[in-house]
Amino acid sequence: MWTPLSSKYNLMNDFFKVMLGLEEPWALTHVELEEKEKTWHLLIDFKPGTAFACPHCGTMCTAHDTKVKTWRHLDFWDWKTYLHARVPRTGCDNCHKVTRVQVPWARADANFTLLFDSWAMRLMAEMPVNAAARELREHDTRMWRIFHYYVDQAMAELDLTSVKRIAIDETSSRRGHRYITLFVDADARIVLFATEGKGMDTLGRFKELLAAKGACAEQIKDVCCDMSPAFIRGIAEYFPEAQITFDKFHVMKMVNEAVDDVRIAEQKKTPELKHTRYVWLKNEKDLTVEQQQTLTKLKDTNLQTGRAYRLKLALQDFWNTPHIYADVYLKEWTGWASRSQLAPMVSLAKTVKEHEEGILRWFHSKMTNGLLEGMNGLVQAAKRRARGYRNVENLISMVYMTANKHRMPSLGASRAQ
Repeated sequence: MWTPLSSKYNLMNDFFKVMLGLEEPWALTHVELEEKEKTWHLLIDFKPGTAFACPHCGTMCTAHDTKVKTWRHLDFWDWKTYLHARVPRTGCDNCHKVTRVQVPWARADANFTLLFDSWAMRLMAEMPVNAAARELREHDTRMWRIFHYYVDQAMAELDLTSVKRIAIDETSSRRGHRYITLFVDADARIVLFATEGKGMDTLGRFKELLAAKGACAEQIKDVCCDMSPAFIRGIAEYFPEAQITFDKFHVMKMVNEAVDDVRIAEQKKTPELKHTRYVWLKNEKDLTVEQQQTLTKLKDTNLQTGRAYRLKLALQDFWNTPHIYADVYLKEWTGWASRSQLAPMVSLAKTVKEHEEGILRWFHSKMTNGLLEGMNGLVQAAKRRARGYRNVENLISMVYMTANKHRMPSLGASRAQ
């Protein structure tokens, strides 16, 4: 049973009135405590005969009936605190509707106050949801409901009508080759959409999102992505007005993989190539002193790996070429690589030639997936924060929060009044 505060606690009663900041017609009627459970119960009520505005038409109406509701509030002195109130329904003679009145300290149909929501969101933005749930002494499922509500609200408010340039990339959602695909506004640098999978249909889902938000596929003029056949087909199918820029970091990643394939094959006959993988893959300025010495010793020899490395350096220089010479430079490079007699480089030259238009498009769009690579780190952080997440929707919401944090609603200003 709850124990009403005795007269000596009148000061405490006044304190709670100040902290709640309630305005008429709402008032704190009394405070009760449950000492064994270390819990406060704050009882709120309204004056008999009070008129409330009809939520539909604004007509002032008296209460039709009431229902007692309970909300978890911020803790006081490490004691759980609950608000209890009779919430009226208005029977409106004007619009002939009976509607539950919205209380000012909580969302409709919520079990927590706005201030509790605010604190929960702050914690979940900084620590795993399970840890936040333990800190708040609530079940993590209830915490996820709060989290989804505010993240979904913020994402629903995004205006996509001016988006013209997007970057696309996939990232693993968990072990077992499960992925989510991210669509990022290349100019605003925010995640517009994340969805499970990495196939052509992910672009169809993004097109549906645009339509739902009053935008259209035709407004997308540039797309940056890797050379995934699924992405290429999806862009042609769903965004026919868009020109593709193949991400230059993806191109250089393929070159590095080809160089490493040459090294792996050659080291079987050339032992000094063992343990030199990063000597060939890193930028020279990032090498340690020992690695620089190894590179100096090996790069100008007649090793096949040295020849592959020189092809890599030449393609790195390609990105600094004046754009009027870029197509000539790329043709010369593919010819050189094709004649190199290095199987991985010959194969790469064929791939580059097939995707030449999208590679050269970079000199006009200057688009890369560098932003997405940075966001990949945020996604990994999101995965850590969503530790124990039960479905991909939880991870996607955490990605939105992590990557678009500055656009999430600021709940700190909310008042329980």
